Amino acid sequence: MLTPYQRILIIKPSSLGDIVHGLPVLAALRKTWPTAHIAWLVGDSFAALLEGHPLIDEVIRFDRRRYGRLLRSPRALADFARFVFALRRRRFDLVIDLQGLFRSGFLAWASGAPQRVGFAVARELAPLFYTRRVRCAPAAVHAVDKNLQIAAALGAAPAAPEFPLHVPPHEIEQARNKLAAAAGRELREFVAILPAARWPSKLWNESHFAKLIERLAADGQPTCVLLGAPSEAGIAQRITAACKAEIVNLVGRTSLPQLVALLDLSRFVICLDSGPMHIAAALNKPLVALFGPTNPHRTGPYSPRAHVVSRALPCAPCYRVTCPLGHHACLDGLLPEQVLSHVQNLPVGHATLTATP
Repeated sequence: MLTPYQRILIIKPSSLGDIVHGLPVLAALRKTWPTAHIAWLVGDSFAALLEGHPLIDEVIRFDRRRYGRLLRSPRALADFARFVFALRRRRFDLVIDLQGLFRSGFLAWASGAPQRVGFAVARELAPLFYTRRVRCAPAAVHAVDKNLQIAAALGAAPAAPEFPLHVPPHEIEQARNKLAAAAGRELREFVAILPAARWPSKLWNESHFAKLIERLAADGQPTCVLLGAPSEAGIAQRITAACKAEIVNLVGRTSLPQLVALLDLSRFVICLDSGPMHIAAALNKPLVALFGPTNPHRTGPYSPRAHVVSRALPCAPCYRVTCPLGHHACLDGLLPEQVLSHVQNLPVGHATLTATP
């Protein structure tokens, strides 16, 4: 018999891809406990992805940068104490920690919830804070499958994973307007390119990106639109300068919801191993993802419409932020022609978020 939970908290502060991987748990909880108050504790940088979501009653922002100084700043310590007290006053009866770190485990315990669920195998002693520790089945390799093991342990196992992404209509309209302004005309079709990633070891040669975009144009594909965060503007500018084909550069010029909207509106997506890649996969967009130092079976795009391009090398995956051997052969050895061959096998994408009320 299911426990009649009334107030549920999901703790998954970061990162972007990890938050997307937690969405199937949200969908499963809402279906199982449709009248429960469901809150999500998330970092400030990613709150825009969840705020206004029809399945979430409350988004609790966590200022990781500020609270990270609590051992050095009395004011930050006082602010953190107030945050914890406010969390406790919400009287959650179930807390699910999908992050699995000391900080998230502590927050689960500090909430005062009588039921605190997390992974049995987690880092930084996080399981010490849980009342229930879920041991994942060996077959649960991907992060999405592992997260759903927790939902299943609570009796909320879905028939199939759902990724309920939501973008307010005004953000979709603003995304369209920014695209038209940058292109100088309305683009009815375009290819979304995500040319950056957080780790230097995940980056692809910028001249390869430029050549790939030229080949796409020569093959009659729609205009390529570069998307990404402000910190990635330099990469986008260098690709644009090196490319002879038309490029619309919107890197750093969209909000997070607008980025989601543009990925959804695109014909297909070409990307590296990054957070926006997981958004594109969650939208079920046709995509080609380039992988090098990480394992696509564990953190790759969770979608049947995704094509992963990688090289079978003895040193890969190494999970290192920079190449430990200095040659970066896992990605530098991937040529534009190899990526193009996967693009030619992609189905045509269709927007889904534009119909969201």
